Amino acid sequence: MRNKYLLLAFIIIPAIEIGVFLWLSQLIGVLWVVGLIIGTAMLGIFLARYQGMEVFRRAQLQIQRGTPPTDEILDGLATMLGAFLLIIPGFVLDIVGLLLLIPWTRNQFKKQLKKIAMQLVGRNTIIYRRW
Repeated sequence: MRNKYLLLAFIIIPAIEIGVFLWLSQLIGVLWVVGLIIGTAMLGIFLARYQGMEVFRRAQLQIQRGTPPTDEILDGLATMLGAFLLIIPGFVLDIVGLLLLIPWTRNQFKKQLKKIAMQLVGRNTIIYRRW
């Protein structure tokens, strides 16, 4: 069932991105669209680097305090996904990637990610072993 949705997403998302490219190129011009694509990729690299270092610093503090850095791990995953989406050419995915890199909007995504992780743990999909 999930494969159908994944296949559908692989067809619909690029079609939407192509439509937005065409619409924007008619609206502001092709060179501006290419410049925006390059600019959002550079912004993604910069924000990922900055946010990634911040998340890493907070995780180190949590480990030094003796507590597991669970929120920091989720922040790191969201930051990596956001940076990846910003580097990929496309404006719709850039918006989602930017939302994942901004700390106050990332919290909404983290709630959903926690919910999915708890469902996977409930189905015994994730195997946790303590040594």
